[in-house]
Amino acid sequence: MFQRIHIFGASGSGTTTLARALASELGYFHFDTDDIYWLPSQEPFTLKREIPERQEIIKELISRHPSWVWSGSMCGWGDMFIPYIELAVFLWIPEEERIRRLLAREASRYGKEIEPGGGRHEAHQVFIDWASRYDRGGMEIRSRTLHEAWLSELRCPVLRLEGDGRESVGGKVDRVLAAIREL
Repeated sequence: MFQRIHIFGASGSGTTTLARALASELGYFHFDTDDIYWLPSQEPFTLKREIPERQEIIKELISRHPSWVWSGSMCGWGDMFIPYIELAVFLWIPEEERIRRLLAREASRYGKEIEPGGGRHEAHQVFIDWASRYDRGGMEIRSRTLHEAWLSELRCPVLRLEGDGRESVGGKVDRVLAAIREL
């Protein structure tokens, strides 16, 4: 049974949602890259932790929790943790569905602040623009190109969950569990 699972993909593809559900099903600890990458701040997702601090936090988490599901991208700065991963799960859904989800999530989090004239409107626009470049971007941004290159370096089994975005979280959990039994 795999005890160290990494789930990643584009922002809005459902990595955190799937990781939480899978961790709950397996009784594993869950942690998310966003909670480590970003410093807590009044304006969320604006202040990055320094790489050595991120790495120390992850070292501490994985030393305390032998069974875990880690969601989010760690390409580059987190490569030192690749040997710990026993199963990698890559999620992909079409851009239109990802952006729809991200717009709904941003509206839920920030309400009218993301609308024109709102305090988060500009940051919201920059974020959506960045997220919309995932399928076309190169190695310079978090993109499918970057993720595919990173995947090619992994030595562990890789499960690809690619679809239209309509599959339920439970359905994806079942697919991961079935793959775990088969691998």
